Amino acid sequence: MTSAARRFDLLIFDWDGTLSDSESLIVRSMQAAITDLGLPPRSDSAIGELIGLGMTDGMQKLYPEIDTGELIKLLMGYRATFAGKPHNEAPLFTGTEQALVELAQSGLTLAVATGKPRPGLERSFKSHASIRSLFAATRTADETANKPDPLMLSELLDELRVPVERALMIGDTEYDAAMARAIGMPMLGVTCGVHAPQRILAAGAMALIESVADLPRWLRG
Repeated sequence: MTSAARRFDLLIFDWDGTLSDSESLIVRSMQAAITDLGLPPRSDSAIGELIGLGMTDGMQKLYPEIDTGELIKLLMGYRATFAGKPHNEAPLFTGTEQALVELAQSGLTLAVATGKPRPGLERSFKSHASIRSLFAATRTADETANKPDPLMLSELLDELRVPVERALMIGDTEYDAAMARAIGMPMLGVTCGVHAPQRILAAGAMALIESVADLPRWLRG
């Protein structure tokens, strides 16, 4: 894939549900916190809807009747109880690492824009250390605006000096599609994550692939 033939110079990836097969782990972890903290019960599907959002927006959506600031303090205190203990980390989707290596070796710049907080992304990188060096820049929801606000995309474009039309967002939710659409960035949806294909398309995705493993072939097409 020569630079002259490429449509994009920068690929920006969501993490959970796009690179990492983390839906079930996130849902189980949140259900455990709900039980241990005595919070009102919520369904697995309601929790799954939050994947891709930052914590503030996610908790506002899950518990609109509870003060969000107090709820986040409660959850952060709960997390702190387990600080230093081993964390389970979700695996990458099959073929993801190989695809990322191929894309980076072809000269494309890779970045991450995730609803995870910075400590969560760093734990993921620690578990998947072999791909960390492939990403030129990353943004997390706790250091910029939450999805679907496009600020994290704008910051990545500025940092990496890439015009918006030369960048492609890859994600599994309507939040990823909506934030890309807000600044005119093309977006490619993956169907291996949490949102149904029609939701991603309705939010502005230009096309769909099954997973990141299919991305090199899609770009060549």
